[in-house]
Amino acid sequence: MNADTQQRILDAVDAGFDAQLATTADFVAIPSTRGAEGPCQDMIGDLLRQRGYEVDDWHIDIDELKDLRGYGPIAHDFSRARSVVGTYRPATNAGKSLILQGHCDVVPAGPLDMWETPPFSPVVKNGRMYGRGACDMKSGTIGALYALDAIKAAGLKPTARIHFQSVIEEESTGVGALSTLQRGYRADACFIPEPTGGKMVRSQVGVIWFRLRVRGIPVHVAQAGSGSNAIMAAYHLIHAIQKLEIDWNERAKADKHFKTLVHPINFNPGIIKGGDWASSVPAWCDVDCRIAVLPGWSIAECQKEILACVSAASRDHRFLSNNPPEVEWSGFLSEGYELTNSAEPEAAFGKAFSAVYGGQVQDLAFTALTDTRFYGLNYNIPSLCFGASGEAIHGFNEFVDLDSLRKSTKATALFIAEWCGVEKG
Repeated sequence: MNADTQQRILDAVDAGFDAQLATTADFVAIPSTRGAEGPCQDMIGDLLRQRGYEVDDWHIDIDELKDLRGYGPIAHDFSRARSVVGTYRPATNAGKSLILQGHCDVVPAGPLDMWETPPFSPVVKNGRMYGRGACDMKSGTIGALYALDAIKAAGLKPTARIHFQSVIEEESTGVGALSTLQRGYRADACFIPEPTGGKMVRSQVGVIWFRLRVRGIPVHVAQAGSGSNAIMAAYHLIHAIQKLEIDWNERAKADKHFKTLVHPINFNPGIIKGGDWASSVPAWCDVDCRIAVLPGWSIAECQKEILACVSAASRDHRFLSNNPPEVEWSGFLSEGYELTNSAEPEAAFGKAFSAVYGGQVQDLAFTALTDTRFYGLNYNIPSLCFGASGEAIHGFNEFVDLDSLRKSTKATALFIAEWCGVEKG
């Protein structure tokens, strides 16, 4: 791709950027929390049809996925869950095929009074767009769509098949991405524009979600000593798992990518529910937890370690020793992933990065996870993850930096042109 072609694509991104931001704001305004992603998928389907893509919009059948590598259990109502894929088929097949994927699900906003502006009423100020999902990762998804638009606006068309995929469940199980693979979508490479701060994810953690279910003995608080407090017993287990977290971080010091990080393995008791009355010793407590694992660690072996930790802690507890808690696997059962066998797509992206940012892209050891793992681990499809900058992901006042979004959209457009090839439209 010559310099003139590059510049035409870059100019087209600039020319379409206001429209891109308007579409992004419309996307962010949809409160697509878990189980409520349908309107976002409707919007993506409409955007793809308007552009002439071949659209596949289907309901996800869990029974078709549950035996696949990386599946995480689903306990909530999944009857409305859908994946949407728009396919571009070239007139000339000369380049290499590509999957462009984004997730439309977002995490809950939390107490609304703790946001400076309403989370689903996106606001642009000081070069930032604020809103839940503005950074993670609705701006990246729309950015990839407008990167394709820029190629067309520059008078060009790709010369390879492209699947534009909008998935759900990225924040909790990953079965949305898994469903596209089960459906048969494949390509020579995958590109996911998650917000990475302008770095390429080289290695990422996996994640295990589990629920501690503790049952106590309720009595009137006046006779608290004769009962057993399930909430306090749950805290005993939490403290024990914190020690397992310390052990796993010691083990992480031997990892070639994560050894440079002080604390790559993070354990989080994220949801706690328990008790029925302030003057009754609580009879029950459920704690939903998340803990990370590193690439190469066996999920099954890590599950055994969690169970052994809970069992040992229970034996040291007066009540739990005779009333052991239950451990349920409640979401992610996801392996860590290291980007390998990816020299060709990385070289193509390197050219795009250099043209936009200058220099060479830096690697990122990512202490969260992305859907890239399914493509690399399940089908050996090199899966690049690169995107814009922002802050407060999963927190209050989440935002994406708009200058970084413009640059990442340009890099995405040039990468598509370099990898897939282009010809005059």
